[in-house]
Amino acid sequence: MLIDYLKDYFPIILLLIVALGLSGAFIAINYFLSPNKPDPEKLSAYECGFEPFSDSRMEFDVRFYLVAILFIIFDLEIAFLFPWAISLGKIGLLGYISMMIFLFILTVGFIYEWKKGALDWE
Repeated sequence: MLIDYLKDYFPIILLLIVALGLSGAFIAINYFLSPNKPDPEKLSAYECGFEPFSDSRMEFDVRFYLVAILFIIFDLEIAFLFPWAISLGKIGLLGYISMMIFLFILTVGFIYEWKKGALDWE
């Protein structure tokens, strides 16, 4: 019984073994054959062009987090809108009203953050 069960999954198991083997081989080849002599230019600061002058664990402005949360919220909104738009004909009026309530709540939150100045950078 177990042998018949495993026969059905043999191609998947074989694919996983080959994929893991190739991935490990590529990582090992890269590790052993790549040059490991970084020059000073490679080790220099590249983000803004100058060396950091303060601790990297400094506090961030709260507005940074608000904008990040806004991005996540509106990204999720788009993720919900695509399936909703495709299935709108099947879900009917109740689905339409539910999505309009969802969009209204998101719009109220966006207007609140806009009025509070969370999107203004100095």
